[in-house]
Amino acid sequence: MTDSVNFVRGTIKGTDYATVSLIKDDQVEVIYKAKDVREFLWNGETYVSKPIINNKKAENRFFKVVEMGAVNMYTIGEQTTAAAAPEKRVRVSPQVGIGLGNGGFGGVGFGGGITIGGGRRNAAKQGGGRKALYFIEKPGTGPMLEVQLNSGSDQQRVKQILLDKLSNDEDLAERIKETEQFDAKSVAAFIKAYNLMHK
Repeated sequence: MTDSVNFVRGTIKGTDYATVSLIKDDQVEVIYKAKDVREFLWNGETYVSKPIINNKKAENRFFKVVEMGAVNMYTIGEQTTAAAAPEKRVRVSPQVGIGLGNGGFGGVGFGGGITIGGGRRNAAKQGGGRKALYFIEKPGTGPMLEVQLNSGSDQQRVKQILLDKLSNDEDLAERIKETEQFDAKSVAAFIKAYNLMHK
């Protein structure tokens, strides 16, 4: 959906979070910038365009919706390409080497080896995709906040953000206070519970 009235139909090819590639019904590929699209649906997931500060200037990016309601949770940075290309057939190439030596006894050496894959590294196996970043937004209470959920993150900061954004629910606040370690699933579960109680 490009705005609240206009729709574009086609097949999403992929997104890099700044743009989305769409193959329209007439088989023409079109690339839209995040600032030109309000939201789109891809593989059953909704992506919305939101402003974000990048290098001290505001830009729009696509965020995947994790939870939506009184409080919203978004993610950005996961691998978002279409199905990976099939791997090429692995090459096996024998190598032979001959060496001559002069080490007192005199000698001749002969060696060999087999290289699998032609000596090239497979970049797809090394990459592993980008790290996902998570954001929480409670409309009307300020900008969306990044919630750092990696292993070395400040868990007290995550707890404080949740307590601030998920206010007016004492039972949920107690469960948040008792939680020692937060991950994407537990944060999404807290937000989902809050949204069910505050429709």
